[in-house]
Amino acid sequence: MAEVILEGVTKVFPGGVVAVKDMDLHIRDEEFIVLVGPSGCGKSTTLRMVAGLEEITAGTISIGGAVVNDVPPKNRDIAMVFQNYALYPHMTVYKNMAFALKLRRFPRAEIDKRVREAARILGIGELLDRKPKALSGGQRQRVAVGRAIVRAPKAFLFDEPLSNLDAKLRVEMRAELKRLHRTLQTTTIYVTHDQEEAMTLGDRIVVMKDAVVHQCGAPLEVYDAPANRFVAGFVGTPPMNFLHGRLAGDNGAVWFDEGTARIRLRSEQAGRLTAWVGREVVFGARPEAMSLAGEGRFAGEGNVLSVQVAVVEPLGEKMDLYAATPRHGHVVARVDARRDIQPGQSVALHLDMRKVHVFDPGDAGANLLRRGA
Repeated sequence: MAEVILEGVTKVFPGGVVAVKDMDLHIRDEEFIVLVGPSGCGKSTTLRMVAGLEEITAGTISIGGAVVNDVPPKNRDIAMVFQNYALYPHMTVYKNMAFALKLRRFPRAEIDKRVREAARILGIGELLDRKPKALSGGQRQRVAVGRAIVRAPKAFLFDEPLSNLDAKLRVEMRAELKRLHRTLQTTTIYVTHDQEEAMTLGDRIVVMKDAVVHQCGAPLEVYDAPANRFVAGFVGTPPMNFLHGRLAGDNGAVWFDEGTARIRLRSEQAGRLTAWVGREVVFGARPEAMSLAGEGRFAGEGNVLSVQVAVVEPLGEKMDLYAATPRHGHVVARVDARRDIQPGQSVALHLDMRKVHVFDPGDAGANLLRRGA
């Protein structure tokens, strides 16, 4: 177990393609950290640089207090689990899990002890004599994880390990990996493009786009206080609603003017937005920050959006309303499923003003209401 530190790490591929730019990241000992972002953002390249499978262009990587820039992968004392499992098809589960230890000339008794203990932890003891072709996808994934466990490395690296599994099995394996981390308490770096996976697994999540880190923090911190509009739109399902307009103000009060609706900001929010009065902004609210008339605690604040419902999506206790605003904006509201709402119906959505955001225009415009913005 060890901390992993990246300082000014950059990767430029031939042709000048920048995959990772000036990354600073301190991963604490025993921490489970998740790198998340859209395809091509640099998350897998970052993982491969930590593993030693990609050379870094600039910066330093340290594992357990030692700089490993020039240390070959086999000497970094890390274990990596790949998306495609990378099992040897001609070997049994036992031999797959034992292979790396045999290469390191571990005593036979120690190999047997480690393999059987890992199999017990993962619940695959009865599979040790089978070959990969006789296993399900979830079983193969457990074997791949077991092969990493037996090495007792300083850190585990996971590169989208659940992407080949069906939805139900992904949920089960997420819980299994979380339980496994609590048991082993090994520093873990996990890469995924699935923000829901990142939110459920990570002690902290690192949101990346276009080779740079846009925000790093605890899952709820990133969800509740996104650093910018990209993070706000990427984290959360359904994503945050965005409305375009401008800020107006008078006598210390500040409104967001969407054109057909005027939304008054709370006094503490207004104080932070005074310099933006008269300027174009993007207003943001998550689906759960919107409630039908009479539902929300803060329905009496008077901030209402009038919308026309296009699609109703039942989700059990809640339902998602996909609706259009008069100015052709689109919003999603998550409301009580017991309300009788039909497509084509006009409804009033009240806003919980404690949970709204205001962003500088642009795809990655800063959150103007976030502390430190």
